Amino acid sequence: MDEWLFHPKTVHMPLALGMLMPWVAGGLLIAWWRKWLPARAWLIAVVLQALLASSGWVALRSGQAEEHRVEKVVDDDFVHRHERAAERFVWASAGVLLLMALALPLLSRRVGAIAATVATLGTVVVFALGYRTGQAGGELVYRHGATRAYLE
Repeated sequence: MDEWLFHPKTVHMPLALGMLMPWVAGGLLIAWWRKWLPARAWLIAVVLQALLASSGWVALRSGQAEEHRVEKVVDDDFVHRHERAAERFVWASAGVLLLMALALPLLSRRVGAIAATVATLGTVVVFALGYRTGQAGGELVYRHGATRAYLE
């Protein structure tokens, strides 16, 4: 089971989706405004954001499971900086998901367009938080030698 939830195997999906969602949500929003796609196409953004939030939660949990092992070879402050960044990323992803889902039944009204627009802007925030989380994780591995926890 430890091998299946090994943290580095779980982090790539939420980070990749975090980088792609501003483009996906923005493209769907433009396509909806210009009537290239029906409003219900927004469901694609909701489903992908749900995948981002849920895979982010899995990555966060797997990181928490590995935390004590890595803290034996890396200073706690660096590990906790990465963990706090990951928590912000996951919570922001869930918040954007909620906004996207709220917009879905309201798409035929102006308030739905506003909610979808705010959610799309939120994906840019999630992008930045994902970048910061990945950077902190990369520093653990490449600068502070977190991989030593698995070699010893």
